Amino acid sequence: MDRIRVFSGNSNPKVANDIAEKLGLPLGKAELKTFSDGEISVDIQESVRGMEIYVVQSICTPGNDHLMELLIMLDALKRASAQSITAVIPYYGYARQDRKVAPRVPITAKLVADLIEVAGATRVVCVDLHAGQIQGFFNIPVDNIYAAPVLLPYIKEKFAGEDIVVVSPDAGGVERARAFAKRLDQSGLAIIDKRRPEANVSEVMHIIGEVEGKQAILFDDMVDTAGTLTQAAVALKEHGAKGIYACCTHGVLSGPAIERIEASPITEVVLTDTIPPRVNCDKIKYLPTGPLLGETIKRIHFGESVSSLFV
Repeated sequence: MDRIRVFSGNSNPKVANDIAEKLGLPLGKAELKTFSDGEISVDIQESVRGMEIYVVQSICTPGNDHLMELLIMLDALKRASAQSITAVIPYYGYARQDRKVAPRVPITAKLVADLIEVAGATRVVCVDLHAGQIQGFFNIPVDNIYAAPVLLPYIKEKFAGEDIVVVSPDAGGVERARAFAKRLDQSGLAIIDKRRPEANVSEVMHIIGEVEGKQAILFDDMVDTAGTLTQAAVALKEHGAKGIYACCTHGVLSGPAIERIEASPITEVVLTDTIPPRVNCDKIKYLPTGPLLGETIKRIHFGESVSSLFV
């Protein structure tokens, strides 16, 4: 372990500190600052020659600044002769632009993957990628860590003995919701059938599955403007759900998200800290991912199985 160094960007220092604490290591010494013209400067203030380096940085708001920080840190560490450099990206920004949905549009998730690779990363660790195939955008190993070991214990304890149903807010998230429901013993599964006429605008159509009299847990990988989530909650309430909760990995929470959540029939939204909290909301609870990522790093270092964490 004395050959490991963990460095943090400015996007998510709490997760980086939690990782370092799990590993029993101090954070690496680095100075990140911005010049008067807005350019980012990075100074690695300790020797990393021959070291196994982990750089913790979420590509969250302001995404472009945090992405540039990550790339510049990777380049600095590469030029300082680090033996290996793992980019630990709890939230992989631009992941939703993972294919061409119209003529003459970019595949930005692939572009970001190329940038990270060229900058010097030799491995990437992410949490709940929006689309699993993004792993194939890299030519280096990618560990897509599932947040289930963080979310499941909380949900199991909270709803012990309750009749619950896991609800996918759209057809695209059915596999994700089904896998989560299987881990919750004797949980049912329901699906919200909706249509999205334009970006960030969704319309709930109807519910497939039985939700009446049950504790409904809306499960998704992220909540952005919360339009889908809150409309789904209204539909669940109309169909007789006993209680309505939401469980998501990434809390993007942009635009009117907080106002929508506060005005919705959702009792609680459970998120992880892959994106740090920026606003206070009594309905939102954050769970830490640092210990899980720290265990992942430990297993990578010792050449142990990472997938066994999710069995």
